Amino acid sequence: MWLLITNVAILSPLYQQVTVWSLAICTICIIWRVGIYLGKVARPPRWLVTALAFFSAMTLAMVANKIGVLTALINLLILGYALKYIEMRSRRDVQVVVLAGYFLIALTFLQQQSVWSSLHLLLVTLINTCVLISLYHDENNFKYAATLGTKILLQSVPLAIILFIVLPRLPPLWMVPPQGTAKTGLSNTVSFSNITELTRSSELAFRATFVGGYQPINANLYWRALVMEDYDGKQWQQNVSITAAENAFVDKTSPKEPTRALSMSSVSMGDLDSDTALSYSVIAEPSGQHWLFGLDRATSQDKGVKMLADFRLYATTPIEQQKLYNVTSFTNANLQVELPLAQQQLNLRLPEGQNPRTRALAQQFAKHYPNAEDRLTAMMRYFTEQPYFYTLRPPPVGKQQIDDFLLNNKAGFCVHYASAFAFMARATGMPARLVSGYQGGEYNQAAGYFSIYQYMAHAWVEVWLADRGWVRFDPTAMIAPERIEQGFDAFFDPQQSYLADSPFGYLGLQSSEFIKQLRMQFASIDYFWSVWVLGFNTNKQQRVLEEVLGEVTRTKLAILLIVSLGIVGLSIAYSAGLIQFHRSNDKHLNAYYAVCKLLKKSNLAREYNEGPQAYNQRVGLALPALAADFNKFTDYYIAIQYQVLNKKAQKRLSRLLIKQSRRLKFIIIKQKLALNKTNT
Repeated sequence: MWLLITNVAILSPLYQQVTVWSLAICTICIIWRVGIYLGKVARPPRWLVTALAFFSAMTLAMVANKIGVLTALINLLILGYALKYIEMRSRRDVQVVVLAGYFLIALTFLQQQSVWSSLHLLLVTLINTCVLISLYHDENNFKYAATLGTKILLQSVPLAIILFIVLPRLPPLWMVPPQGTAKTGLSNTVSFSNITELTRSSELAFRATFVGGYQPINANLYWRALVMEDYDGKQWQQNVSITAAENAFVDKTSPKEPTRALSMSSVSMGDLDSDTALSYSVIAEPSGQHWLFGLDRATSQDKGVKMLADFRLYATTPIEQQKLYNVTSFTNANLQVELPLAQQQLNLRLPEGQNPRTRALAQQFAKHYPNAEDRLTAMMRYFTEQPYFYTLRPPPVGKQQIDDFLLNNKAGFCVHYASAFAFMARATGMPARLVSGYQGGEYNQAAGYFSIYQYMAHAWVEVWLADRGWVRFDPTAMIAPERIEQGFDAFFDPQQSYLADSPFGYLGLQSSEFIKQLRMQFASIDYFWSVWVLGFNTNKQQRVLEEVLGEVTRTKLAILLIVSLGIVGLSIAYSAGLIQFHRSNDKHLNAYYAVCKLLKKSNLAREYNEGPQAYNQRVGLALPALAADFNKFTDYYIAIQYQVLNKKAQKRLSRLLIKQSRRLKFIIIKQKLALNKTNT
């Protein structure tokens, strides 16, 4: 029965990696195994299993480029596990299946480390362990195997905690190579369509915790992720100089010439006002990208986090697992007061012949407002003076996108308004660019952190002004101020956006206070798991060890490890009956009772009113293989306890009793294991 359960259990957390054909073969194998269990079908011939394995391997090799090499290898392992499952003929085959199951569990854990995935894998580990117990133990009982399996896993918890705290953090050893699968999140291009797709996603993007429990207002939470400087009339995208600079951090063979990104290293941190600094930590969810998130102007000294010239943070490796990093933002700092001529020209560039009516409108602003800041204020005010409407389902636009939106449809979302504002600013001679990221955050009062979801994706504009640098302008705040000041839910109906595809949306439970509190409690658990388990980096490990050891040295670490492992080992040995702790000072009595206690575990407990001879006879009848040795042991014990002996005889019998006690304990454990195998 355990074998039938464990196959489904081990494959369940791998459903995202399993291809359709692999899933079909696994299903056939499970059904076949059930047929074998019920006696309805025979085991498949070896040639059939071998042929299936060969053709499966060939098929996966042919599609490896399409699904990714790692995914192909995982599918190959899964198919091998499933085929071995129906090919089992002996105990050794079951052992192979169990060990392969543990390997698949470990492989899954490298990819899925959230608290809920970990609990799921813990349950799968318990089921796989129960298979091992049923293989070796004579108690062929479902409840007994479950109880003993749980007991074994609980005994391993202290050892796991000690190793988790003491062993050095080695991130590169635990990294899983990218699988080439798409993930949700921001794109390096922004158009009138891609942001609105994110507003239908309720997936978590990242979480942020401010030092000292500081809670910024929603309107100040502009999480910078990407800066777009190239506009072709259809979409905004990063300039090639920035992407080349990003690649310089990833590609070790990149050119040595200074780039826009590397020039950031020349910026002195002394230029920043520490009085306006905001310190916080961010836990980014897996995105498969290098982009990180931070408030203006974000800096980080963490290893593997770089600061780019467009004031963004960038990870040197793709974010394939949760990534914790620390940020200090200087919110009042100017962004690039001096702008090189080439960069000015880049941020003034507009596609030829595009949006002539918007250009004409921009020239009117330039004519009536010669001062740059007055002109920008008038442009922002223009959105409130005209009947514009903020919607996630804007009407379609033609080739002249901005003309159609700004002067005809007058309905759109953040990208529409930001694109129009940046276009007009450039048309009047002011360098402007688009910034994409997230705006706002949901504050978890119980745990004290912000959750930022994909539906909070946003786009705004930066215009460069002399003596002030890049200044943020958000036209959305003029059309839908509730969206910026109070959050996404204050303006949009969740059922029409990120809950449209959710069962909570269908059932109308999103407004339930109980559901909301329950969701926040689960989120808090997941957050603390991320901070204290997944985010247990070298710095946190050092702080914990200093609390325990004071000054941390290799000698103290070695002593801590040896003592801890010793305590765990003694506990397990005591539980298994390998060692005994006695209250009596009579070593002969202790030796006798130690053997009796082992026999008790074999359902041969000595009765309270049962004498040594009577107990010896009962043991001899129940365990004939042990009869001779136990009879000799009983004779030694009776002689020492009840006969008058001289000193020499007393010493000789004492030595023989202790020796026989050790021999019996070894034999009992050995015979018990052999008996278990036989019964299984």
